[in-house]
Amino acid sequence: MTAEPLARRDWMGLIARAPLSQLDAFWPDDPPAFTWLRAPETGAMMVRGRAGAVGAPFNLGEVSVTRASVRLECGTVGHALVQGRSPRKAERAALLDALLQTAAGAALQKRVLSPLQQGEQDRAEGRARRAAATKVDFFTLVRGDA
Repeated sequence: MTAEPLARRDWMGLIARAPLSQLDAFWPDDPPAFTWLRAPETGAMMVRGRAGAVGAPFNLGEVSVTRASVRLECGTVGHALVQGRSPRKAERAALLDALLQTAAGAALQKRVLSPLQQGEQDRAEGRARRAAATKVDFFTLVRGDA
């Protein structure tokens, strides 16, 4: 976790990956008035992969996504594209994107993004610990003089 403010690309990814329960927990007390530019709508996107992360790309399959766009009364526009079928998460993500671009952005970085970043880091460390517990170290014994 860094002390520097996140760039928009980074905060949009962080918000999109965050569980809805965490977004609800850190949600601003009084969300601002807004108008829909694009109400939440669910669709599908093709996920592509690469064999060994370097091979030729191939179509892995489709994933459900929900997108939304909002405009605050001050004119700031926020967008969201989240995995799954959650209109509420897409709405909150779009509103947070818009709010983070306003004067309230610095306070929201500390109040919302820092805990989300810490939660993501904790989950990654937990996965690494569980994977390390199953690690098997193999070694080769040299037999005789070679």
